[in-house]
Amino acid sequence: MKKGFLTLFLTLLTLVFTTAHAGALDALKKFLADTRSFQAEFSQSVQGPNSRAAQVSKGKMAIQKPGKFRWEITQPYVQFIVGDGKKIWLHDPELEQVTLKDMDQALGATPAALLMGTGDDVLRQFDLMESGKAESLDWVEARPKKGADTSFEKIRLGFDAAGKLEKMELFDNFGQTTRLQFFKQQQNPRLASTLFVFTPPPGADVIGE
Repeated sequence: MKKGFLTLFLTLLTLVFTTAHAGALDALKKFLADTRSFQAEFSQSVQGPNSRAAQVSKGKMAIQKPGKFRWEITQPYVQFIVGDGKKIWLHDPELEQVTLKDMDQALGATPAALLMGTGDDVLRQFDLMESGKAESLDWVEARPKKGADTSFEKIRLGFDAAGKLEKMELFDNFGQTTRLQFFKQQQNPRLASTLFVFTPPPGADVIGE
């Protein structure tokens, strides 16, 4: 499951914000316009097409526009990804391995691009639509536009009655589903610049330089 972590991460960058009495699509649009930074804790479950039990993990994340982010798994293993605005670094301490990718090429039509872009960027890459009500949440669905270079079929985001993003569901083209729930969310906090700086540890095998 760790093997595809970088691809999976690009589905996991998300944030929570509030907007009074707005629908799910309005809330997403408001985020694109208003959010400069975000941090939260999360729980995540990943389930394959033939799996009865989901793999569950926990962690924390931070976003700083434009283009900087940190996604950190803390349980049941440690693994994190840092985006410094130009490069994306995936560090697996257990394997003593660092994977390096160019940010522009790695993001593409992914949820990361959806949530960190401008309104115009999102409309160029995704078709957005309201997706009804379930689990006491209003849902919006984003599908990559036809011909987009992406491994994801669709992304669903669930907002509560106050317009706060509570859950996110990610469906890839291989039948795998990732579900996230967010806690202790902060919109537009002041974040330390060191969160988005990464230096490979001594002895780590760096792939992709």
